[in-house]
Amino acid sequence: MTTVIIDYESGNLHSAEKAFQRMAAETGAGAVVVTADPEVVARAERVVLPGDGAFPACRRALFDHSGLFAAIEEAAIARGRPFLGICIGMQMLATRGMEYEKTPGFDWIAGTVERIVPSDPLLKVPHMGWNDLVIDRPHPLLDGIETGDHAYFVHSYHMRLSDPAHLLAHADYGGPVTAIVGRDTILGTQFHPEKSQATGLRLIANFLCWRP
Repeated sequence: MTTVIIDYESGNLHSAEKAFQRMAAETGAGAVVVTADPEVVARAERVVLPGDGAFPACRRALFDHSGLFAAIEEAAIARGRPFLGICIGMQMLATRGMEYEKTPGFDWIAGTVERIVPSDPLLKVPHMGWNDLVIDRPHPLLDGIETGDHAYFVHSYHMRLSDPAHLLAHADYGGPVTAIVGRDTILGTQFHPEKSQATGLRLIANFLCWRP
């Protein structure tokens, strides 16, 4: 089995690669490969799409790699392989993003990515640092993870879902902030599991062992 982490030159993949390789070794989940090769992606058993920065820039960078999105879609949609989007990789699952300009997303999980507006004006945006997760729905991705467990966030925008059934977990930051989304074999985390210590490593292991 091979898990691919998509390299489309959007952020530092080193910490994600090391965290996934560590948990793959511990769980016997097979190889973890960082790649931009569409043929490797299309054949993958699992796909991880990270993303750092702004929604429009990440989307342009991804689609600038010829054939890469088509390969991701082949694996995740046509073949139903488990997919995990991280940070902007999660946001791009939405119908559209509103950061700087209206930008189409994949429309795999219906919703709009909008700026966080905390009810408390003393709370700064970006939402940066550790925050508690609030579990909204059980899912194999969350086995062993409970409400109150910490995750590491760095973002100014979050996904407002069209269907609340797709919300697996949120955080509170002057109001609910979407933290984990899921539909069918498609999952996304707004926080960085590779930087979220025990909670993040458990989530990564759960993803690698998930057999939907």
